[in-house]
Amino acid sequence: MGKILKCVFVVLLVVFLMACQSAPIEQGNVYEYEPYDSDEPYEEYEELEEIIEYLPPVSILISAVGDIMMHMPQINAAHDTGTDTHDFHNNFIYVKNYLINSDLTIGNLETTFGGRPYAGFPLFSAPDSVAPALKTAGFDVIVTANNHTVDRGKAGLLRTIDVLLENDLVVSGSRHDETQPRFAMFEVQGVNIAVIAYTYASSDAAGRLQVNGIPAEDSRQLLNYFRYTHLYEDLENARLDVLDARAAGADIVIMYYHWGNEYFTTSNDWQRRIAARTVNYMYVDIIFGSHPHVLQEAVYLTSELTGRQVPVFYSLGNFISNQRRETLPTTRNNRHTETGAIAQVRVEFDPNNREIISKSKSAIPTWVDLHRYGGRAVYTIIPLNENLETNSILARSGYLGRAQRAWEYAIEILGID
Repeated sequence: MGKILKCVFVVLLVVFLMACQSAPIEQGNVYEYEPYDSDEPYEEYEELEEIIEYLPPVSILISAVGDIMMHMPQINAAHDTGTDTHDFHNNFIYVKNYLINSDLTIGNLETTFGGRPYAGFPLFSAPDSVAPALKTAGFDVIVTANNHTVDRGKAGLLRTIDVLLENDLVVSGSRHDETQPRFAMFEVQGVNIAVIAYTYASSDAAGRLQVNGIPAEDSRQLLNYFRYTHLYEDLENARLDVLDARAAGADIVIMYYHWGNEYFTTSNDWQRRIAARTVNYMYVDIIFGSHPHVLQEAVYLTSELTGRQVPVFYSLGNFISNQRRETLPTTRNNRHTETGAIAQVRVEFDPNNREIISKSKSAIPTWVDLHRYGGRAVYTIIPLNENLETNSILARSGYLGRAQRAWEYAIEILGID
């Protein structure tokens, strides 16, 4: 019996050992797997460091001009009697490159598109064809807050906006209804630039709004204005507009004021007071001005709010008009009304921190040539640059000396090389 048990034990042991040799090897939690086939895709997970892309500074050239006026002689000069149309493109042929090559160009439209009958001073209404000429010349933003905005009433104000928008021009200073922003926004190279425009106005004895003596109470909510009699109250509205523009994403804020005394070649106390308040109590980066119809000084003011310098052009004069020494009384600095300037501010902007690195101001003086050719008047804006002696318009009109004197005056008044 004992031998039988031993045989059985030996047999069982042999069977167990054979089973162990054919079973997979297990060592703790380590298992033998099939080798990886390198032709099949696989995912590899590893910790990645965050990559931060630093963008180079952006250089932006902002240009602005003063009063774009349309007196009746200008309208007549642009008229084609055969087609009963008007063409103003030739007014801008010599300044076009300066305007187009700027990243943002602003101009003050000192007329309305109120429809026929067309008229100049004192109640302006110009042909709609001025608008496409402005667009072709390189303008981007048109200021519509000035003392002639309501020359054709509320209807004229609204129609002017419509004509400008139809020609792909951005409008600042007036709007269709009070729900719309009181500023215009323009994007340049990923940088948001807000343009806010304000004009002087007044109130009658009952407190109703007047613009240039014209009742404008029905346009009160459609026009940006300040009154010298309610200055700080109205400038508070401008400050709130700046805050709204910043909240909407504005990186650069430009204020364009219609202010000052006509035909005075230096700023007055009101202008300087408004400029100081704008610089010190509003987060504004640049100030442009118009209305005097002559050039005034360009300066830097240091902001108590930011510690940075703010370029201020108190008046950019007439960009184009019929005002000149032949048409104005001698007491009105008449020869100076022929001269204007393209103000230029170069802004270096850091897109990473969304802040301005630097600003520098300059200007290109301009002069309006008027002469007769082919039986009609020809108006041409001449840039006062190194090409004066070869300018074909000046050669034809014989006004080279007059343009050179205008250049000397502009440099003296602006204080800019």
